[in-house]
Formats: sequence, C-alpha cells, structure tokens
Amino acid sequence: MTKQPAMYILASKRNGTLYIGVTGDLVKRIWEHKKDLVEGFTKRYQVHNLVYYELTTIWSRRSPAKNRSRNGTGPGKLK
Repeated sequence: MTKQPAMYILASKRNGTLYIGVTGDLVKRIWEHKKDLVEGFTKRYQVHNLVYYELTTIWSRRSPAKNRSRNGTGPGKLK
C-alpha cells in the first residue's frame, strides 16, 4: 500500500478547539483520533470532528497546505 500524504483539520465543536495534522493514511489517523487511541492533545481536548482535509503528492516537513493554514492564506475562516 502506498502512502497518500494529507493535511487535515479537526475541531472539538463549532467555534471550538482546532487541531492541524499531517499523515500518510488519513482514514486510519482520523479513526485513531475518534477512538482516542493516542494520548495527547486531541484526546485531552476532545477534538474529533474532521472539518477539512487536503490530499497532496508532496512529503515535506512543511507542506504548502500546512503553510497556508498557518499563514491565514488558505481557504478562509472555517464557519
């Protein structure tokens, strides 16, 4: 199975806490977040709702999608 790089954003609730992540297996990673299988931020703050994802072909420390999300030049404020 080949890895498909993806950037994703999770939210705890509407206007709640956001989490930005990058993974090679989006379906598996979202499942892990929803089931609280990994200790950390998303488990502590109950951040489980997928609100956005973007598949990419680039594997880098800083993908263009993650840069846009941090710089505020992405698709705009999530509503």
